[in-house]
Amino acid sequence: MNRFWIVLLLLSLAVPVTLSAAEHGHGDENDSAQAEEADEEGGHDTESAAAADLSVAQMQMAGIETVLVREQLLGAAIAAPGEVRLNAYRTSKVTPRIAAQVIRRHVRLGDKVRQGQPLVSLSSVAMAEAQGGLMKASVEWRRVKNLGRKVVSEKRFVTAQITYQQAVARVRAYGMTKAQVTSLLKMGDAAQATGEFQLLSAQRGTVISDDFVVGELIEAGQLLMAISDESLLWVEAQLTPEDARQIALSAPVRVQAGQRWLSGQVVQASHTLDEKTRTLAIQIEVANPDDDLHPGQFVTTIIESSKKDKGIVVPLAAVLRSPDGDWQVFVETSDGRFEGHEIEVLRTVGDRVLIEGLVTGTTIVSQGAFFVQSEIAKSGFSVHNH
Repeated sequence: MNRFWIVLLLLSLAVPVTLSAAEHGHGDENDSAQAEEADEEGGHDTESAAAADLSVAQMQMAGIETVLVREQLLGAAIAAPGEVRLNAYRTSKVTPRIAAQVIRRHVRLGDKVRQGQPLVSLSSVAMAEAQGGLMKASVEWRRVKNLGRKVVSEKRFVTAQITYQQAVARVRAYGMTKAQVTSLLKMGDAAQATGEFQLLSAQRGTVISDDFVVGELIEAGQLLMAISDESLLWVEAQLTPEDARQIALSAPVRVQAGQRWLSGQVVQASHTLDEKTRTLAIQIEVANPDDDLHPGQFVTTIIESSKKDKGIVVPLAAVLRSPDGDWQVFVETSDGRFEGHEIEVLRTVGDRVLIEGLVTGTTIVSQGAFFVQSEIAKSGFSVHNH
């Protein structure tokens, strides 16, 4: 009996110990799961952000510039079709002022020319007569001047002076430049009065037309060549009268040429409706340094209207696509340290973008964002913000 009670007592003492151990084991599993979950969350929050640390030399080499983000006004975007045209203010026509024959060409279609460069040589009977008259008048004028007013009569002096001035004006009106006139008179050889003269380029640009052949007889005013500076072209966009009323001069514009977008601004607006389309034309000036645009090409334009919205506006060059397709900018978190920050693009007009996802006062990369993205990619980070 005593042995029975002793065994029972031992069993009663062992049960709580066993249950306590079981309970403790179950607690470890819970604690372990909670710890793992905490570790995962903690790891997510404390994961090193995708960043690039750049020296001052690297930033200068890559042309990296930063800007302090602030709220600005940005107009609504108005889309309109457009056609590329020559810039009338950067285009000149080459025409003779008198009937002449083409004896030489000095440039060809597509050539780049500078201001004052010879384009074509012409010969004219009228010019030969004018040149001969100039040389004769020049000889008489020099003689009269050397004799002086005390020797020659006042009438002869004035007549010689006027005749010379009229002879100069005549050859200049026929197409000779001041330098060509000076050169002809300096030679002092009447045999040089052949009627030959050159037409020079009035500007730098490209030869965009040359509809003539050597030996052809050209009438006064007939177009020989056209020279245009295509580095700054016009795009003519057609707008409804309602949309045109919302467009101001100097409004920024984006022009899509193939896969590229170019920046421009409104420089002129028509006040007369097109009779067929009932639209108003506006002229947009677009820089074309890489020859992406060509006259006659159809493009799409996005024009900023005068109806403004206020928000965070950043430069277009600051916004890039991350590898996962999201829009992002690069925030400067400390001197020379840049981290990718995901944003939402609301509207793009010209070279400015209205976004969400940044607060006023944030410093971001405004130029050189692609270099920063490349440096982050080389470091092995995913270049988007989690």
